[in-house]
Amino acid sequence: MALTESHPFPLGSKAPDFNLPDTVSGRVLSLSDLKSDKATVVMFLCNHCPYVKHVNSGLVALADRYINLGASFIAISSNDVSRYPEDAPDQMTLIAKKNNYPFPYLYDENQEIAKAYDAACTPEFYLFDGDLKLVYHGQMDDSRPSANIPVTGKDLADSLDLTLAGKPITSVQKPGIGCGIKWK
Repeated sequence: MALTESHPFPLGSKAPDFNLPDTVSGRVLSLSDLKSDKATVVMFLCNHCPYVKHVNSGLVALADRYINLGASFIAISSNDVSRYPEDAPDQMTLIAKKNNYPFPYLYDENQEIAKAYDAACTPEFYLFDGDLKLVYHGQMDDSRPSANIPVTGKDLADSLDLTLAGKPITSVQKPGIGCGIKWK
């Protein structure tokens, strides 16, 4: 596994739109179907990445908390499943159910959405305000597998708190770090 950092994505950028199949419901969902008028988190995840596995339970707890406060969470997997079959849609369904994902888990088969977001790694988080303008991009927190730092979701949670309160995010935004997206 090659450690990869997220690429810069300019704050204030409008969220790229999408229409992708949800591996749990089987429906094709768009950003407009899923966005919140307060805060929308778009996350690039995958099944096999140890960095994603490491944060899964904390991510579910964080999403449960902030969905109840009016935020929306959207997970997207863009990995090449011919090389990584454990990231295939049927496996995504199993992982979403096993981890009780309270958010859709969308499959970006042609990788166009990952490219539109300039996504580089899993996990990678983008937080958009009610106008779908980017206000935060980076990591969930400082925890990593084998780092002996608990998963708290602090960076993303602090950014969500400020966004939901209508305040600007002034803290340093650390890049997401994880497995590189597996490109075709």
